[in-house]
Amino acid sequence: MAINIGYLTCDRTSAGDEVFTPFYAIEPLLEFLPKDKIIWCPFDEEWSAYYQLLTEKGYKVIRSSLKEGQDFFEYEPDKWDILVSNPPFSKKNAVLKRAYALNKPFALLLPVNSIQGKQRYEIFKNEIQMLVFDSRVDYHTHNNMQTYTKGNHFGSAYFCRNFLPTKLELRRLNKYERPLKTA
Repeated sequence: MAINIGYLTCDRTSAGDEVFTPFYAIEPLLEFLPKDKIIWCPFDEEWSAYYQLLTEKGYKVIRSSLKEGQDFFEYEPDKWDILVSNPPFSKKNAVLKRAYALNKPFALLLPVNSIQGKQRYEIFKNEIQMLVFDSRVDYHTHNNMQTYTKGNHFGSAYFCRNFLPTKLELRRLNKYERPLKTA
């Protein structure tokens, strides 16, 4: 029996929540995002790849963050159509419950193993869609915004609702380096 030591020893607590999505992991969403919709990125700063890339591509994006006093569990912009982001993994159940309660389309980047769990089973109620990749996402960390962590110990996928044309979409990740420019 093989044991995945990397997964067993990775930080799955709130201390491990601060990983940042690379630009290349957002690009597969562009195929499914309509240009005439307002995208809310509720866990994002101005320097986040979501905000930068979607804005560069001509999407109307509203972002919010705890640093600006906008708690996802209490705050909602006046007008928005689709929720897109990489939420804190340690709060995935609460984030998914809130996303479903908002009753709008969403795409949330989470560990692939988030598909399983008694609480998530009740949350999903067979209404979940997934955008899954051919390889693992290498995230930025506070220690390195210029390049990515290599050899990530878990797979990631977008967990979606009313966003994809089918329950399961498979896409290739075209990995490239583009540093995050933090303030």
